[in-house]
Amino acid sequence: MHPIYIRHSTIRSIRVWQRYEGSVFDTSNLMVSVSGVRGRVGEGLTPEVIARFAAAFGAFSVRETGRRRVVIGRDSRVSGPMFLRAATAALQSVGADVVDVGVVPTPTVQLAVEDLEAAGGLAVTASHNPIEWNALKFIGPDGMFLDAEQGQRMRSLLESEIPRADWRALGSYSTDDEAVERHLERILAIPFLDVERIRARRFRVALDCVRGAGGTIFPALLDRLGCVLEAINLETDGLFPREPEPVAANLGDLERLVRNVGADVGLATDPDVDRLSLVGNGGRALGEDYTLALATRLVLRHRPGTVVTNLSTSRLLDDVAHASGARLDRAPVGEINVARRMQELDATIGGEGNGGVILPDVHLARDAPVAAALVLQLLAEEGRSIDAIVSEIGGYEIVKEKVPRPSGSLDAAYDLLAERLGAPEIDRQDGLRLAWPEEGRWAHLRPSGTEPIVRIIAEAPNAEQASRLVAALREALPA
Repeated sequence: MHPIYIRHSTIRSIRVWQRYEGSVFDTSNLMVSVSGVRGRVGEGLTPEVIARFAAAFGAFSVRETGRRRVVIGRDSRVSGPMFLRAATAALQSVGADVVDVGVVPTPTVQLAVEDLEAAGGLAVTASHNPIEWNALKFIGPDGMFLDAEQGQRMRSLLESEIPRADWRALGSYSTDDEAVERHLERILAIPFLDVERIRARRFRVALDCVRGAGGTIFPALLDRLGCVLEAINLETDGLFPREPEPVAANLGDLERLVRNVGADVGLATDPDVDRLSLVGNGGRALGEDYTLALATRLVLRHRPGTVVTNLSTSRLLDDVAHASGARLDRAPVGEINVARRMQELDATIGGEGNGGVILPDVHLARDAPVAAALVLQLLAEEGRSIDAIVSEIGGYEIVKEKVPRPSGSLDAAYDLLAERLGAPEIDRQDGLRLAWPEEGRWAHLRPSGTEPIVRIIAEAPNAEQASRLVAALREALPA
């Protein structure tokens, strides 16, 4: 037996000890969340760790579904080829037939799982994390990330003997070069996407793919939508020229490009292409929350229904939903939590305020190319600039802060804040969210699922009010 011992937690920094052929090695700073495992390359994350998790996932997927096929793909990170090979061998060792879709967006991997009726899928990507990180994301047979229950069942294999195949039942290996093309076809088939109307506008689009996997799909999508493309960082070599998270502070080069070429809009994505941020035609980054707000404005015009988002998303979405007479429901942070709630409520659109848009017409997954198509459709229908539309929607000031995660429980801090601040709305689905709807204020405190930190987010009509809320939450945290 080769047992792996995990010191408790699925959402915090953990330490892993693995006993292998009589030796023990220690891997620190691994982050195990609902749907994946990530760490710094060569420190927390090694080929041995990747292989162990991939083998457990493969055995779990084959056992749960009775199918053998497992899809694997990766973003452009320098460590990606190494980890992909380790994961591929591990999957074959448990009898899974591996289908490698190559360097593609994570939502492309998710769609490939659906299209190929696979047992599941692995995306080798650390999403928005810095260049020294990588990760595995676990995808179920429905093309959605594993939820908490599925993830717990999968991880139970790590603590026992992973069933390996003998030489007669080892898995096969094949490649699939059509996954991106199928993804494009699904986007272009969105019922309310008027491709010819968008093409007639000949939008000039500035694009920044941060040298991630976006270069494999965005140029083709924008070409089919008749856009004039002005692009930077299309190379898929993983040498990120900026911090890879597409927040406004990281988009200075794209802002300059928009101004220099007179673009109608700027599009920026993260390395695995599930989040989209926008730069307005005036050359100013709008902030990630506007992506979902604008996409929702468009979709509700064509298909009224429920909107689902997470607890950390801006009130902009409340305003957009209210203007359309739609219901807004909030779920815990995390794509799978939002997607499952969307399933439950048969939602029309959903997503997260980090630029992640989920459109069920394509699939229940965050998808930056889908978000881009919806924004272009909105511009084509409204016949005015994106800055004008954003000005009409209005906005709030949002302040975000990260602090090191305390060693103790946060429950006492939640209780103290709920009592001290006296908010009319208290939500403890995921950390603590306090809201004052009539005043346009809210605050959210939660431990990160991807980093050893606590995230504090507050939003209010002005920055001073939001900053005061952040300070109040920070001061209540234990040392």
